Amino acid sequence: MSRVIRVLLADDQALVRAAFAMLVESARDMEVVAQAGSGREAVDLARAERADLVVMDVRMPDLDGIEATRLIAADEDLAGVKVLMLTTYDTDEHVVEALRAGASGFLVKDTKPAELLDAIRIVSAGESLLSPGPTGRLIARVLRQPQAPHAEAPVPAALGALSDRERQVLTLVARGLNNTEVAEALGLSPLTAKTHVSRIMGKLGARDRAQLVIVGYESGLVTPGSAG
Repeated sequence: MSRVIRVLLADDQALVRAAFAMLVESARDMEVVAQAGSGREAVDLARAERADLVVMDVRMPDLDGIEATRLIAADEDLAGVKVLMLTTYDTDEHVVEALRAGASGFLVKDTKPAELLDAIRIVSAGESLLSPGPTGRLIARVLRQPQAPHAEAPVPAALGALSDRERQVLTLVARGLNNTEVAEALGLSPLTAKTHVSRIMGKLGARDRAQLVIVGYESGLVTPGSAG
C-alpha cells in the first residue's frame, strides 16, 4: 500500500479550510491530520502532528504564513515537513519571501481541485512547485527592487564552488525546469541531473529547489525575462 500523505491545513477562513479538507479527504493517498486558523497554531500543530505537508495561507492573524513557514523550516525536528503556500494572486510579492523562508512552492486559491491534489503530491515527494512563467516573472520583478531582503537565500558568493556543469544545471532549475527537463536540455540521464541538483543544494546550503530559483536570480545566472 502506498504511503498516505499527512496534510495540515492552515487558513484563517473556516469555510476555506472546510472545503480544502473535503477535497483532501476525497483522495485515497492523503488525509487531513489537523486544521489551523492562525500561523502560530500552524507551527504548533506541525510540531504536534508531524504532518508531511502544510497547506499554508500567506495572510493569517497572530503570525502570518511567511513567518510560520520560516519557523517550521528552521526547526530541525520538522526537517521533513514541506510547505505549500496559498495566495489569492499569482502576482503576490509575498510569494518570493515565502520561498526564501522555506516554502516549496505556491498556488493561487482558485486553482482547480485536481491541481491542488497534484500539487500536494508533488511537494510531498520533494519537488518544488514552480511554473517557469508566472514564478519567473514574479521573482525577477521583486528582486529588481533594491529594498528586497536577501537574508533567507543561499549566499551567491558560494557559486564559486560550483563546476561549470553545475552552473548550467542551476540556471535551468532557476528557470523552473524539473529534473527530466534539465536532463533533456543537457543530454544527461534523469538520475545524473538529480545528482547534480542534490550536490548544488548541498554546496549552496539550499533547503530545496525553490531556494535554488531564488539564488539563480540573485546571482545573475538568470536575468529578468529569460525564464518566461
